[in-house]
Amino acid sequence: MRMISEVNDLWIFLGILPIIAFLYAGVGHGGASGYLALMSLFSVMPEMMKPTALLLNLFVAGTSFFYYYKGGFFNKNLFFYFAITSIPMAYLGGLIELDATIYKRILGVLLIFAVLKMLNVFGKESEILHKIKLWQGLVVGAVIGFFSGLIGIGGGIILTPIILLFHWGKMKEAAAVSALFIWVNSIAGLAGQLTNGVVLSSQSFLMVGVAVIGGFLGSYYGSKRMSNNMVRYMLLIVLVTASLKLIFIE
Repeated sequence: MRMISEVNDLWIFLGILPIIAFLYAGVGHGGASGYLALMSLFSVMPEMMKPTALLLNLFVAGTSFFYYYKGGFFNKNLFFYFAITSIPMAYLGGLIELDATIYKRILGVLLIFAVLKMLNVFGKESEILHKIKLWQGLVVGAVIGFFSGLIGIGGGIILTPIILLFHWGKMKEAAAVSALFIWVNSIAGLAGQLTNGVVLSSQSFLMVGVAVIGGFLGSYYGSKRMSNNMVRYMLLIVLVTASLKLIFIE
């Protein structure tokens, strides 16, 4: 099954994809919200958007976690508190197929959340940290995990600002935890999709190869220094445009 029918459109898509992967991987994210935004702009079928975004997440978030882990930023206790409930809930969410219109509306709203995160509207780093309680991690993990599988995101775009908002970790610690959180949720969500008989397009695997290049570079530089503001603004334009298209245009 071909997701993007026009050859010219495919090349434009593949040109933008590594930029999105670069920026997201730099902050410990897999980039699903960005991939979904890009796919919506190219009118990819909703039933192909979710599994493709989860597949891309696996490779980009995995690369990102590798570099942040090597940098010594991973807090395993913080991760496990979220992962215990997020993994089964992501699988459950992956089993559910939403009506295309409802899917687009929910995704459009979540993209607005991604825009706010990119603009640093909430969830800023603090020097004073608080110890997370087990029940807090379980509840947050379950809710984010379910929506991760349902929509086709890894959940990092939501988890990172929550960690920073409640002062459960610093910026790079949140990035490391979110990267692995995204990876396990993407596996669970994709497993739910495949259980439902979803078949990935050959173009999906081509996209993986391109995205990994951007993810590799973004992870390397992001774990050592901050990313380019110009790239950030380009991604914001993609996210805002896609969000408006999903919410207001059939």
